[in-house]
Amino acid sequence: MALFGALFLALLAGAHAEFPGCKIRVTSKALELVKQEGLRFLEQELETITIPDLRGKEGHFYYNISEVKVTELQLTSSELDFQPQQELMLQITNASLGLRFRRQLLYWFFYDGGYINASAEGVSIRTGLELSRDPAGRMKVSNVSCQASVSRMHVAFGGTFKKVYDFLSTFITSGMRFLLNQQICPVLYHAGTVLLNALLDTVPVRSSVDELVGIDYSLMKDPVASTSNLDMDFRGAFFPLTERNWSLPNRAVEPQLQEEERMVYVAFSEFFFDSAMESYFRAGALQLSLVGDKVPHDLDILLRATYFGSIVLLSPAVIDSPLKLELRVLAPPRCTIKPSGTTVSVTASVTIALVPPDKPEVQLSSMTMDARLSAKMALRGKALRTQLDLRRFRIYSNHSALESLALIPLQAPLKTMLQIGVMPMLNERTWRGVQIPLPEGINFVREVVTNHAGFLTIGADLHFAKGLREVIEKNRPADIGASTAPPPSTAAV
Repeated sequence: MALFGALFLALLAGAHAEFPGCKIRVTSKALELVKQEGLRFLEQELETITIPDLRGKEGHFYYNISEVKVTELQLTSSELDFQPQQELMLQITNASLGLRFRRQLLYWFFYDGGYINASAEGVSIRTGLELSRDPAGRMKVSNVSCQASVSRMHVAFGGTFKKVYDFLSTFITSGMRFLLNQQICPVLYHAGTVLLNALLDTVPVRSSVDELVGIDYSLMKDPVASTSNLDMDFRGAFFPLTERNWSLPNRAVEPQLQEEERMVYVAFSEFFFDSAMESYFRAGALQLSLVGDKVPHDLDILLRATYFGSIVLLSPAVIDSPLKLELRVLAPPRCTIKPSGTTVSVTASVTIALVPPDKPEVQLSSMTMDARLSAKMALRGKALRTQLDLRRFRIYSNHSALESLALIPLQAPLKTMLQIGVMPMLNERTWRGVQIPLPEGINFVREVVTNHAGFLTIGADLHFAKGLREVIEKNRPADIGASTAPPPSTAAV
């Protein structure tokens, strides 16, 4: 009985689990590009290492090594991989650091000083980034593991006390190597938990799309890594800005990502588009009113001729009044995604009336319109854009079949009016697009759209329009100081 009870609870929990409206998969194909950009950023960060002064005494010799600066970093071998549990692992081997420092030596009454170059060789770094979802639904670097070591130091001493320096080099280089080992991991920890999180803060979570609706891209769970990809599930739901707590129940199928040939894949379910259309419907945006000169001239003549008898019977005095054509969507449009294409079904009312000045309007007819639009999706930069095209159109009367027959002559001109006057306005808005949850400075290129049953996927490659350093400096937070230092155990001595 306990087993059956557990199974029942599991099925019940699954029935109420909400599926994501948007999924993103980053594949191992993207790692080489990410590594190249990341290593440039890492080189710049390691050049900020500051090493404490090194002072000592050996017999009658007093030495002081100060103003140690990293001048260059040479990386000969590096690997960036996905790892389960750790998400991202970077391993650097056999690297070298160029150093410059000031030397000061005192032996009895003899003094020597100046600047000298050195190199740290056999530098090995192994660092892992653990990614998670924070309480606001944003992806964060929650932890950085690090091991770093320098196998040897080389200092080319010269000058009057060259032989003395050679005698002391073992003490000096050992001390500098120890201090350098201690500084690498804190720099990487700060870069991950502070600077990379500043980059991730540029990913939209709940943001406005326009003056009417917003979109919720909050992560539904922690990112999941395998050996070949990193998967992220986003809620992917629109909402009216006047009803920020409103939420459309997600009854669509869960989008699936199976491909791994491109750098990144994005999947959108029917729910993603349905929530957008319902949000605009609730915001009152899906209606249009054309009055007077806004009604196309040929359509105006046809409508007046069609309803001439009604005008004479109802109110002949207003026969020359401006004509009004009003379209109002009756229910939220619905999106259907099939392998053959994407369609949007719309049902609207069409009201025709005369609007005499300073008098109540005179309604001539009210009809229902069913329309089916085809939708083509495209990804440009980081914006998902939609191009709509009117495919099927039908008007009919809710009052009688006879009146529906009388409306047949209006179908062609009304369809033309929609194609010429309404569709361009819709496409102007939908082609502006909505941003995909990507950090600033990263765009999609060479995208391919594939339709499936209930969802569509877009495969693309990544392009860094801006360098990591540029974006991070723009969004850099105030340094947190000591709170960003890693635990002592993460730095290998």
